[in-house]
Amino acid sequence: MTVCEVVTPWAYPERQFTSRATVSVVIPALNEARNIAEVMPRLPSGIDQVILVDGGSTDGTVDVARRLRPDITIVQQTRRGKGNALACGFRAATGDILVMMDADGSTRPEEITRFIGALVQSGADFAKGSRFIPGGGSHDITSLRRAGNRILNLLVNSLCRTHYTDLCYGYNAFWRRCLPVFALDKDTNENVADSATMRWGDGFEIETLINIRVAGGSLRVVEVPSLEHRRLYGHSNLRAFSDGLRVLRTILVEWRRRCFARAELGLEMGAILELHAPHLDREALLMRSPELEYCGAADRSS
Repeated sequence: MTVCEVVTPWAYPERQFTSRATVSVVIPALNEARNIAEVMPRLPSGIDQVILVDGGSTDGTVDVARRLRPDITIVQQTRRGKGNALACGFRAATGDILVMMDADGSTRPEEITRFIGALVQSGADFAKGSRFIPGGGSHDITSLRRAGNRILNLLVNSLCRTHYTDLCYGYNAFWRRCLPVFALDKDTNENVADSATMRWGDGFEIETLINIRVAGGSLRVVEVPSLEHRRLYGHSNLRAFSDGLRVLRTILVEWRRRCFARAELGLEMGAILELHAPHLDREALLMRSPELEYCGAADRSS
């Protein structure tokens, strides 16, 4: 196992467990029956909880998952998008360590032990997968997506003073104490007027949002090499241009939110005034309180 550079200071020293830490794996899925049939049998032994977050599949995804793993936890997501699916899955997770991976076979289940080992051995809070460090790679990323990822990655590193090597990759593991730092929306269908509406952070920008909030929370990050494969069957829902714009907007709004938080302490007011962006400012101000994290900008960001 290889781990790489620590990105941010370690703020929460790990407690010593008297017994083995439990592990929950969260897998968002939408019409992934053929892929789930090949991914599930490859999960390592010893996982305490597997959570399949279903986005309303019509191809029997849930039935296939239950047949292969009768003890699986099935969660129906409350809105659309990968981000909302992960938030719903995290809420249902009971493990000490949570692992987030894809259902399409692009993330290798065999690497879960590498991520968990990185957390335990390094003492980090968050183990972040990277395709762009030695030992990692991708058989799927296009030249356009690679270039976009590099540009957005440089922007986040510049604004947030981090050293990430792969911003837009969703294979990660973390201790459950990190969840309050993520501050993800936990609304249910009963609290949402239109469950089909995508809110702030509900889409593929979720990975960027989490990475920025991890940095803002001064969590200790260790990057873990990961090899991304092409999806086994079907077509991806990722749209490079539109999802790239959502990621860019996420970066700018999250940075402004952090600036406003620091300004309240009398810090970095000059940084806020460097960029005149009233629309971003309104969204950032709406997100200052934990209860409103990325909900306030819901309709405008979809």
